[in-house]
Amino acid sequence: MSLRQTMPTQPADERAHNFNEVALGYTMEQAVSEAKRCIECKNPQCVKGCPVNIDIPAFIKSMKISDFDDAIGKIKETNSLPAICGRVCPQETQCEMYCVLGKKEEPVAIGRLERFCADYEREKGVKPPQRTTSTGKHVAIVGSGPAGLTAASDLAKAGHKVTIFEALHAAGGVLVYGIPEFMLPKDIVQEEVDYIGQFGVDIKPDYVIGRIKTIDELKKEFDAIFIGTGAGLPNFMGIDGENLNGVYSANEFLTRVNLMKAYQFPEYDTPVKKSKRVIVVGGGNVAMDSARCALRLGADEVSIVYRRSDEELPARREEIEHAKEEGIVFRLLMNPVKILGDKNLMVTGAECVNMELGEPDDSGRRRPHEIQGSEHVIDADIIIMAIGTSPNPLIFEGAVGLKASDRGTIIVNESGMTSIEGVCAGGDIVTGAATVISAMGAGKLAAETINEYLDKTNQENAC
Repeated sequence: MSLRQTMPTQPADERAHNFNEVALGYTMEQAVSEAKRCIECKNPQCVKGCPVNIDIPAFIKSMKISDFDDAIGKIKETNSLPAICGRVCPQETQCEMYCVLGKKEEPVAIGRLERFCADYEREKGVKPPQRTTSTGKHVAIVGSGPAGLTAASDLAKAGHKVTIFEALHAAGGVLVYGIPEFMLPKDIVQEEVDYIGQFGVDIKPDYVIGRIKTIDELKKEFDAIFIGTGAGLPNFMGIDGENLNGVYSANEFLTRVNLMKAYQFPEYDTPVKKSKRVIVVGGGNVAMDSARCALRLGADEVSIVYRRSDEELPARREEIEHAKEEGIVFRLLMNPVKILGDKNLMVTGAECVNMELGEPDDSGRRRPHEIQGSEHVIDADIIIMAIGTSPNPLIFEGAVGLKASDRGTIIVNESGMTSIEGVCAGGDIVTGAATVISAMGAGKLAAETINEYLDKTNQENAC
């Protein structure tokens, strides 16, 4: 049996107090050894687990002989964001889940190998991409998150002029405001955004579609549109006390910390309230990110409060284990029913109840039920709500005929086209909150659809 290479990391007692990257990446020797674990099966299944269709067997085969230039070239044939994907993709439930080797032992560490190739190229110097002959078509991309960046890259490769409209002051969407520095350094995001810019993609920041311009107005200026605005509207529980000072949505908290660099205050002028005891409500990746950020900001105790058990935690297992190693307290089978405050309307804690699991609900997870008489108080001066997000309805203003679901997501067909001809959508604005790589897959699908649409309109005009 060939053992999977262990990813070097910062020691837990050190990383819990800094925002430096936790995972340190494979050495060259580790990367080659891990690549050699691939058995080059005759019927590889890993590619079907990759939303952006990377030729995984081919790039790993190149890594076996230390031809990293060829390996990164094969990756970039379909993925323009390899350093990002290699860090934040849930490979364990995608490509690695289908690895044939994983039937008898641990699967090949595909994501970590992708990260190595991307980091190797960054250190050596990224070659500028070759531009394609212009088609004369102009496509608008609304949102510069993973879906928008992927669609922009693929459309620019096809020869179209592409303009991205981004509501925030920096491109990257959730990659810059939602994912912490210690998981995804922002200089890496910027470098990958810059690489896409070298295809000729124009990025307009501080540009809110639905306010400055509408979809209907963009339709008059562009030949096609892709909407990838994500799901950035935070959800709350609707319990008493959520309006007290010291209650954050995870979106606001992480945006302050990551995009606006509150952890470097006062060098950067966006503060975040200092705390001693923090409660994070939720059990997903965003909850883990929030808790681990709060710990690094100096809190004495940070608790995850989640109404189901450890087995049902939806976060990546790697992130859960890292949080536990760093000292995050997990208060499972527990749910807040009221947020408490003092006379100055400052948070002092949360009244919680214990839960027990019953029969499975529509999601397949066992439904939690309150245990009567289990009320108790947990002290806290900050409470972060990390219980999900919804699409911002602003995009629908001035978008006549754009159909939405009951959840406020945009309805698309199997090819990613919306109810408005020439307008595609993808990512969290269609699915609700999901993964970076699934959004990238949606951006890739939409680019293919837009290419076909533009080809069709060209043929019709020629007739």
